[in-house]
Amino acid sequence: MHDIIKQRFHKIIPNVEFCSLRYLEERSETLRVRQNVTEPPTHSHDVGIMLTVIEKGGLGYAATSDLSEAGLREAVARARHWASLCKENMIIDFSKLTMPQGRGEYHSKVEKPWDSVSIADKLDLLQTESAQCQLNDKIVDWHTQLGSVQTEELYLTHEGGEITQSHHYLIPSMRVVANQGVDTQYRSFGGYGYGWQGGLEHIHFLGKGQQLAEEALQLLAAPNCPTETMDLILAPDQMMLQIHESIGHPLELDRILGDERNYAGTSFVTLDMFGTYQYGAPLLNVTFDPTHSEQFASYGFDDEGLPAEKTYIIRDGILTTPLGGAMSQARTGLAGVANARATSWNRPPIDRMANLNVEPGESRFDDMISSIERGIFMQTNLSWSIDDSRNKFQFGCERAQLIEKGELTQVVKNPNYRGISATFWRNLKKVGNTDTFEVLGLPNCGKGEPNQVIRVGHASPACLFANVDVFGGV
Repeated sequence: MHDIIKQRFHKIIPNVEFCSLRYLEERSETLRVRQNVTEPPTHSHDVGIMLTVIEKGGLGYAATSDLSEAGLREAVARARHWASLCKENMIIDFSKLTMPQGRGEYHSKVEKPWDSVSIADKLDLLQTESAQCQLNDKIVDWHTQLGSVQTEELYLTHEGGEITQSHHYLIPSMRVVANQGVDTQYRSFGGYGYGWQGGLEHIHFLGKGQQLAEEALQLLAAPNCPTETMDLILAPDQMMLQIHESIGHPLELDRILGDERNYAGTSFVTLDMFGTYQYGAPLLNVTFDPTHSEQFASYGFDDEGLPAEKTYIIRDGILTTPLGGAMSQARTGLAGVANARATSWNRPPIDRMANLNVEPGESRFDDMISSIERGIFMQTNLSWSIDDSRNKFQFGCERAQLIEKGELTQVVKNPNYRGISATFWRNLKKVGNTDTFEVLGLPNCGKGEPNQVIRVGHASPACLFANVDVFGGV
């Protein structure tokens, strides 16, 4: 199909300053067992093209699922029409932009393809895990789930840019719900979702059904989390959410420029902070890194054809680089990263975090625990709330354990903590070593109007923060 699309594109390229074609084909399948009952599998197949045109200072785009030559011509005509209508009101002269003309390819590394195991065998695996979850009548709900997404992408420009990429994603999920009277507790594999790039080699929840059920029952019997200011260690599966909400979103350049103002807010970060602002403690090093082959948002090029490479966003605690693609970089004059990404063929690329990782430090987990006189260790996100400038936040976790005189002690339920983004990161006391480092991902980050739900990767070690407001829920 790629060769046919290339031939048709070269026949319909208009006489304009810039024209690009972005082709995307996506197939997905989801298998789910809930309370030991197999639910109907879901399948989807979606394919289409986005045409983008820059002409006489204006920019326009149009999407189509009609892949014929006539369909592409009609989409180009609509894109030129929008460019003409918008050119007098553009915030920059797009004709002066030098758009990427990348050439190359990227393909996910897959050790065990999704189709190498039959649907029946995959459902048997889910049934086996599901059966481990039902320990007694206090377990009132549970599910196990596997999802696969496979994409084929082609990006062409009028000056010879040509990029092919293919991605394979695995999205496993497991959750157990325990209830006693008015008390309901949750334990899950990944909170609201995990994901990796690759195949069935990433089914990491095997054998965890009984453990999650036991921990959910343990939470029913546990005391409530205390309310006080104390040291806090976050496990990687909660660091993922902390990075996402209080570093990722506030550093997206289009949000800083106000593009999200009427939908999801702006950012407390301003353009003059880059290069000087003390975002966190000197121990904090954060990278934009789409080069981890197994991480959820790894790729070779973004959806505007910009090559992706590892870049420090925060180095030694200092804010260095925004999460902005080629167009946002042109608007601000700041160097950014290759993160103009679209959720589908019928959406334009916008600035999105991709793989945003806290680099490992040197602290062993046991040493972090032993250094604390009074503190708490929290795991697995359960709830989140953050203001529309991505500054003040309040997050809840599924499970926590008190730390007393250098030892992990009692399990407590309904743990929550709150803070202000910059103050919180400046209170970073220790960063875990590579033994505590985990590569994780989120399948459901939302942004933009119309909304775009996209895949994001986060990797992090366990981290220790000082003087955090901790409190119990109800």
